[in-house]
Amino acid sequence: MHRTTALAGVALAAALGVAACGSSDPRPPAQTSSSTVAVRDVGSVGATLVDGSGRTLYFADQEASGAIKCVDACLRFWQPLTVDAGSQPTASGDLSGKLASTHRPDGSEQVTYNGKPLYTFHDDSGPGAADGNGVTDNFGADSFLWHAATVSGAASSPTTGGDPGYGY
Repeated sequence: MHRTTALAGVALAAALGVAACGSSDPRPPAQTSSSTVAVRDVGSVGATLVDGSGRTLYFADQEASGAIKCVDACLRFWQPLTVDAGSQPTASGDLSGKLASTHRPDGSEQVTYNGKPLYTFHDDSGPGAADGNGVTDNFGADSFLWHAATVSGAASSPTTGGDPGYGY
């Protein structure tokens, strides 16, 4: 009986330890990587900027000046591409624009292309998908129009299908 009680105590302590590691924050963490930005041909979008995992990178018209507006609930769907403090983003391939970083309200450094903060889209099915291109959504008082980032700027928004008009 003493051994059973001891095992139950260990199991309870382990369960509490795992629960304590959890977070009540439903947002996924910012995507920090070596922050290599590359160019990849993505379906109808064409020569598109992608992260080190091949996921399409996006920007919102409303952040074109570099001002970060995608915060709080927005981060459930749009994950910022970030670099470690003191690091610079790197490019793999020909980028005709400027790759840099900007400070986010949470203190992290977000990768920018030509001054536009870059994100991945939660609902993309994986590398090579660009389901966020042309998406409009609202988070509180802020409305966003998202574009796949291309070497020349923004991909054309799809004429059918790519604008579900999300409202949160």
